[in-house]
Amino acid sequence: MDLKSVFFNEFGRLRSGLRFLVFLISYFLVSSILLMTILTALSLLPIGSNQTSLLYFIFPFAIFSAVAIFFGWLYGKVFEDLPFRALGCWLTKNWFRDLMLGLLIGAVSMFLAALIPFVSGGMNFHFNDSASASAILLTLSVTLFIFIVAGISEETLFRGYLLQTMTRGQLFWFGAILTSFLFATAHNRNPSANFLSWTNTFIAGIWFAVAYFKTRNLWFPFGLHLAWNWVQGSVLGINVSGLGELASAPLMKSADSGPTWLTGGDYGIEGGIACTLALFFSIALIYFMPILKPTDEMLAFTSEEIPAKQEEV
Repeated sequence: MDLKSVFFNEFGRLRSGLRFLVFLISYFLVSSILLMTILTALSLLPIGSNQTSLLYFIFPFAIFSAVAIFFGWLYGKVFEDLPFRALGCWLTKNWFRDLMLGLLIGAVSMFLAALIPFVSGGMNFHFNDSASASAILLTLSVTLFIFIVAGISEETLFRGYLLQTMTRGQLFWFGAILTSFLFATAHNRNPSANFLSWTNTFIAGIWFAVAYFKTRNLWFPFGLHLAWNWVQGSVLGINVSGLGELASAPLMKSADSGPTWLTGGDYGIEGGIACTLALFFSIALIYFMPILKPTDEMLAFTSEEIPAKQEEV
């Protein structure tokens, strides 16, 4: 075997698996350095930064988003001669339609997940009459901002360059499984996480990956992600991936009477079978929806490798 073929494909480009690794290593090194630097600087300010402050949630997500977008653009340009808009987060054609569809389907999917234990009697909901209207509105608006930044950071990382470069290498499903594994494992540190919550988060990763594949942009999976989290935590009052302190005054309050395997218990509905069923339904819905299709430009950017430009002698 030619040593060159180990590192470079038939198009004269670094192999997609190596591009994947270079991005991942660069991302973790730079984001870790920036995060430590900024959090250290914040700790010196009078306002401080603790685990219950808004800054604690916003700054890490903002850093992760910026780093993922930067390296996604840089390596897309250097390794594959792609413009920035190929990353799928630019205002390309149909971006707003795909975002709105993502928000709608994400919200419906979460309501379906909550409906299953509600019908079975395992979970009940009532309007939050213990908080003022102003407190509820503040919670809805602040958490919307938090979930926007969090959704951007996770989608630009897991469904950004990592998945896209594998897709161009004709390895979409391998890339979807690999990025979903990383996505699920990253949530394992959350409170009350267990094997079922990991499994559901893995399935959610496949859900978002399929959403990307159908549109070839990040607007649609981002819409799904944002609506799912916001409706779950801020509207229905359910813990989001084990985190219950984000929405201090949700629109509704939930009462979980179990069983935990169905409702998810302290982790929230993402730790139960109700979530599993809703995700499978939504994946099938998205996969077979005829309205969901990429533009010709985005399809060309993401479907295959292009030969490397040869230097003129």
